[in-house]
Amino acid sequence: MNATLPRRAAAEFIATMLLLTAVIGSGIMAERLSGGNGAVALLANTLATVLALYVLIEVFGPVSGAHMNPLVTWWSPIPLRERIAYTLVQLAGAASGAWLANAMFERPVLEFAQRARGGIGQWIAEVVATAGLLLVVRKCEPARASSVVAAYIGSAYWFTSSTSFANPAAAFGRMFSDSFAGIAPASTPAFIAAQVAGAAAGVALARMIVCETA
Repeated sequence: MNATLPRRAAAEFIATMLLLTAVIGSGIMAERLSGGNGAVALLANTLATVLALYVLIEVFGPVSGAHMNPLVTWWSPIPLRERIAYTLVQLAGAASGAWLANAMFERPVLEFAQRARGGIGQWIAEVVATAGLLLVVRKCEPARASSVVAAYIGSAYWFTSSTSFANPAAAFGRMFSDSFAGIAPASTPAFIAAQVAGAAAGVALARMIVCETA
């Protein structure tokens, strides 16, 4: 990556904003059009997220790496000040993406989610989802990251009880939309703690069984 830090930070902000716009916006649209069928709504939300992830990694990967996730950033071989900068813009981008999705669907732009998510099953799910994501990210074929990451997250939407947040920035951003993809602020800290534990496990697995680029 030859881009300057401001340019890379801008890319991370835009990519994360668009990711959360896709996740939350597709959730709102799916909920409105599914007629109360939760499976159809989740399927639509999954497809939109998978496609958005693929495109965003393809477009922004060459500029910033398209982390869109503080855990990917903090386990990346970049300097500390860059990790801090990435994390701040990822969080800002996630919140901005939620506000943009709310505005597009004529919801209150500034709102907090009321959907409580929690319990041991969902926390275990976040550990599993995030461990798998970090394992995938640290594979030795970065040219295939867009398809592999998108495929993994798409499948994890369905095989985890938490619908695979696997991203503290996503959890943060989803607090700001009281919609299908939202998570109540009170539920968020436990999700993030589980994600951190999962990331550590994923990195440990990668070191044991997968060659790394770093």
